[in-house]
Order: sequence, then structure tokens, then C-alpha cells
Amino acid sequence: MSSDEGQKTLLLTGASRGIGHATVRKFDAEGWRVISCSRQAFSKDCPWPGGEKNHVQVDLADPKATIAAVEDIRSRLEGGKLHALVNNAGISPKGDGGARLNTIDTDLRDWGHVFHVNFFASVILARGLKDELTAAQGSIVNVTSIAGVRVHPFAGAAYATSKAALAALTREMAHDFGPLGVRVNAIAPGEVETSILSKGTDKIVERLPMRRLGQPAEVANAIYFLCSNQSSYVTGTEIEVNGGQHV
Repeated sequence: MSSDEGQKTLLLTGASRGIGHATVRKFDAEGWRVISCSRQAFSKDCPWPGGEKNHVQVDLADPKATIAAVEDIRSRLEGGKLHALVNNAGISPKGDGGARLNTIDTDLRDWGHVFHVNFFASVILARGLKDELTAAQGSIVNVTSIAGVRVHPFAGAAYATSKAALAALTREMAHDFGPLGVRVNAIAPGEVETSILSKGTDKIVERLPMRRLGQPAEVANAIYFLCSNQSSYVTGTEIEVNGGQHV
């Protein structure tokens, strides 16, 4: 689909693996242009066309760099429209041997680092691209987590609290962006089969109602639904994509 035919544009953070990869594949298959953001240069391992020219290298842990990246992104938007922003980037530091970092053990600098990537970057991008999202009557999707609503055996305290904050931010943004014609929702994945699964995840899966891991494509489908006209009257909600882990 060419831009002359009204090609839609997605801005996606955290596109380099797992759910991000699957999301790019889904939107690309639906004819969207995808602009990706990450702190690394575009990887040749990313399996989608035009990825390198549509990649913005930025460290989302650095607020000044993120603010500067907004101008770069804006210059890449054809017709001044952004149809979807998906805030998928997230980090969860570990202790020695991959140990979970709790509220007592987490260094304050790590708390700040996590919140800049997992929370504040979403605020900066949404506010910075407000006019472009409004022009497209677009959609924002924040990727939260099952860890945002319960203590998780592997996700650290900083990660969990940042995701809980992101869920609250989703509600606030839905209220504020709604009058502009921009919908804001969240998805909360549970245990998804990616390359970074923690040892012991199989024990969690045994207790899930669906008794299996989720697939990245299943999460990507939920993201696409929230960015499509199929969800045109849905805003301010958080969809659980976790095989019933939340029940």
C-alpha cells in the first residue's frame, strides 16, 4: 500500500525481539508502515522490509534524547499523521545470577532507569506527537504486564511498579486524549514464549487456566485490534492477554 492510497503509520518502541517482532510482522502484513525505535542500530536480523530507513536509534532511558527523537520522528511522518503509537519497550534489571530485585535490593539508579524507559518515554512520545496523532484520529497502546497487578516470581519491583503506573497512565491519557479523537488503551501480557523466558516459567504455566504459553503473534493481534477501526469505541481499557493468569 503506497502513501497515496492512504497508508497508515505505526511508531513502535521495543521492536527488536519477541512481541515487538511479531507486532511489526502483523502491521506490515496489514499494509502499514512501521517506524521503530530502540537504543541499538537497526539489526539485519529484523525480518521486515524497509526497516533500516524507518528506524530511529534513541536511548529511551535518556529524557533529553527521547525529546530530541520526537523531532526526528515528526520529520519522517508523511502528511503529518501518526495513526498508532505502541509503547512496547520495557526493561527489568536482575540481580546476581538473574535473581529478582525487590523493593529492598533495587538500587535507586535502577529504579530511575526502569521508569524512564517503561513509563516516562511513553509520556514524552505521546505528548510530543499529540498533533500528529490527532490529525490521524489515531490510537495509543501501552504494553503493561501481569506483573503490574500482582507480585511476580521473576519480574522485579521496579519493573512491576512501572507497569502499574503505565496502566494508570493509560486511563489518564484516555481521558485527556479522548476529546482530540485519539483512543488510548493497554494490553497486559502474561507468560509469552520469547527468547528471554526465565527458568521456572513452566511452573507458572502449569497453573494457568489455558495450560500453555502465549505466542507473540497472539499479543500482536490484540495490539492490532486496538489500533484498528474494529475497536473504534474502545478507550481507557486494559486487555489481559495471559491465558487467564489474572483470574
